Amino acid sequence: MIHTIAVNTGIDISKATLDVATYPDGKLSQFANDATGYNALVSWLGQGCVKCITFEPTGSYHRKLERFLTERGYPFAKINPRQARRFAEACGRLAKTDRVDALMLARFGAVLEPPHNAAKSQLLETLGELAAARRALIKDRVATKTRQHTLTISVLKRQASQRLKQLEA
Repeated sequence: MIHTIAVNTGIDISKATLDVATYPDGKLSQFANDATGYNALVSWLGQGCVKCITFEPTGSYHRKLERFLTERGYPFAKINPRQARRFAEACGRLAKTDRVDALMLARFGAVLEPPHNAAKSQLLETLGELAAARRALIKDRVATKTRQHTLTISVLKRQASQRLKQLEA
């Protein structure tokens, strides 16, 4: 169904799917979280009739959609999941399903009018991913060193030493 009036759109993003709702008309649909699904989403929404697309960041699952929306000029707001949950609670919506979440996100965008975002550049995404990997390695090194001091079995001590050498490399 193609929309002809301007609507706010909410998208609940998961690994495989995008649950989409519009507000105030309450239309619902689901699309694959891939390029084919994004194109179907754009067709379903229609051209030039979206006020804002509101969604929560979902680790890596939202990044491709975010880039797709930016490249096509769609306004979107990436909101804090805690804010979205508090908004739903304030509206009396305690049920937690993908469709309910999508509708609440659309309503959130309409009522609170969050500022629009732009996707990070590919370079910033790469740097962010590298920084996160480095933090994880440092955390792993600290945990391994701590564990190494409490080990009493020689094979585990050797494994811990080998792991530290890997982490240092």
